[in-house]
Parts: sequence; C-alpha cells; structure tokens
Amino acid sequence: MLSLALAGKPNAGKSTFYRAATMADVEVGNYPFTTIEPNRGVSHVRTDCPCLDREERCGAENCRDGKRYVPVELLDVAGLVPGAHEGRGLGNQFLDELTTADAILHVVDASGGTDAEGEPVEVGEHDPVEDLEFVEEEMDRWLAGIVERNWETIERQSRSPDFDIDEALTEMLTGVGATAADVAAVLRRVDYPEDPMAWDDADRRRLARELRAQTKPIIVVANKADVAPREALDRLQESAETVIPATAEGELALRRAAETGVVDYDPGDADFEIVGGVSDSQAEGLERIRGVIEEWGGTGVQRALDTVVYDVLDRITVYPVENETHWTDGQGNVLPDAHLLPAGATPLDLAYAVHSDIGDGYLYAVDARDGRRIGEDHELAEGDVVKIESTVG
Repeated sequence: MLSLALAGKPNAGKSTFYRAATMADVEVGNYPFTTIEPNRGVSHVRTDCPCLDREERCGAENCRDGKRYVPVELLDVAGLVPGAHEGRGLGNQFLDELTTADAILHVVDASGGTDAEGEPVEVGEHDPVEDLEFVEEEMDRWLAGIVERNWETIERQSRSPDFDIDEALTEMLTGVGATAADVAAVLRRVDYPEDPMAWDDADRRRLARELRAQTKPIIVVANKADVAPREALDRLQESAETVIPATAEGELALRRAAETGVVDYDPGDADFEIVGGVSDSQAEGLERIRGVIEEWGGTGVQRALDTVVYDVLDRITVYPVENETHWTDGQGNVLPDAHLLPAGATPLDLAYAVHSDIGDGYLYAVDARDGRRIGEDHELAEGDVVKIESTVG
C-alpha cells in the first residue's frame, strides 16, 4: 500500500487533516506537539470506477455510485520546528518515521495564525511563505547527517581493490527508504568524485538533497484557506510548484455530518446537500463551508491526496478479476479489488501486486473490456480491468 506522510510545523492542522481523511479518533489541539506518538491510518484516493461503463454499479465496498476510493496509508507524526534535524522538538522521531513514506503532504497554516514554532498569533501576523522551505531543508539536513555519519565506513571500504562507489552508496542509501533504482537515478544526475576521500560537505549535502527530491516528493496543502487572507494564498501558490488550498476543519465537519445523515456528501464532491434537520448555527456553518467549496472546487483534502498519488507519484488504478466476462472474483463479487501501480506498469507487474506467487506463476493476461489477450510487456492504463491467468490460483 502506498504510504503518504503529513509534514509541517506544529499547529498547522496536520492532525485535523489526518482525522478528516481517515475518520480516525486522534487528539486535535490548539498547541504545539499535540501529536506525540505517530498516527497511522487508512485514507483513500478517488477515481472513476470502471463500473460506470456497465449498466449497473459494482457494489464494491469502496465504490459509491461509481466513485471509487482506493486505500492508501496516511501517517501523521509530531510537527517539525527549525532545527529538527538536530533533535529540536520531536524532529528526529518525525524524520525517522519518514523513511517509509512515498510522498509528503506539507500542511501549511495559510492563515498566518501560527508563528514558525507553531505558537498561536493573530491571523495574518506570520507569513506562511516562510514555512515553505524549512521542511525540505530539515529533511535535506537530516539525510545529509545520515550520509556524514556513514562516510567513514565508505572511506574504509574504498581501500578495497574491488571497491565500487556506486555500489557502496546504494547499500548505504537503501537503508533510508530509497530503492536501488532511486539511488541510480540520483547518481546519474549528480557530479561527484570517484574517490570518497575527495568528497566534502557540499558533495554530501548535494547528494542528500537530490535523494530527498527523488524519494520524498512534496506538495503543499494550504490549510485554513477558509480564514486565510487571499493575498497569502496567492503568494503561496506563486512560491511552490503544487499548492492545494484546503480547509481540513471543513472536510471533517462534512464527514461527520454525512455519518449522521445530516448531509449527502462523499469525499471529493464539489458540493453537498443538507438532508437532515440542522439548527440555524449549524446551517450557517455548513453554508460557510459551501462557500469555500464553491471557490476552490472542494475542501481540498481529497484533492490533495489525489494530486500527490495520481499526478506527483504518477500512479494508475488497475482492477484484477478472475472472470473477464462478468468482472468478478471467485466469489462473484464485481470489481472487488483495485491496485495503484506506477505508470507504465505491465500485466506481470499487476500479477506480482496481487501476490508474489501469482507473479511467479504468470501465464498470460486478458483485457476484460474486449476479451483479448494482452502481452506481458503491454502498458496498462488508468481504469483497466485485467484477468491474470497463473499456475497459482
């Protein structure tokens, strides 16, 4: 399962975002370091279910009338403060947890209502643009510190006649969540001395920075957009590549209202309908949320998750079935499973995603939409429904 992590300074709204995205019961407070122990939960990205191309909806657990929700892991840990790589706040704990994350959502208090340390101030008093770079900087320095601490080992290994610096760096960096392919991609982009003795701090920092960019892509969630000055939101969007305005509190309110039958709303919807009895104050609050949704096309929570998975990580959703005619599994369930695969994935990749034994026993695949066999190296696309024939199963 893909793993996404929420990063940012304390009191920016990470735990509220986490709760809205997972509906898990976690502590939310208006003070720094509300989160001490990391929270791990399941959230979902949203896409169109292939059942929309059939006469009837599939009825799968994570399909709501053609809106398909695919599970991803969401991690929320203690907030970062400047100096986290040196252990300030709970920084080392946070940074260590990040080794398992595939991407990071940097939750920023777009309202400017908290200072650099996460302490509450008047809305607009702090410039949220100042918060953008420090998360990347802290992660880069943390990784550089790991490289530095292991460099003596690299230098020792270099005395061996069969030493290969690429192999040595790969062995070291795969220990912090990078794959061998990640390291190879980074080393192709970075100029570096072949002799470890010739490396200096700048070389190690450059390697760390490129590794972080390769393995931990970041998007910015401009949280508290409902109370943020418009100028602050505009400046955030000008200052970072991908910025999603959001109101985590608004999403949480809608999810709770939907659970109790007060509103008709699915995560990611561009509107909602009040279907239950509400007080005047509740109606007023819901209408304020509606105003944010109308301005930004949603609360931003679902959009942030979808953007980081489908656009930044470039994943596609593929549906394995056992019966290519009825799109069912062995128990007759229609489209019960969905897998997030990298763009360019093949039927063999899907087979291994289902189970390693299925992949080992792979024979052939069938495109369930037209009933034709597809080659082992065929590139799958978003929404493909595929039957895998294997010696196992």
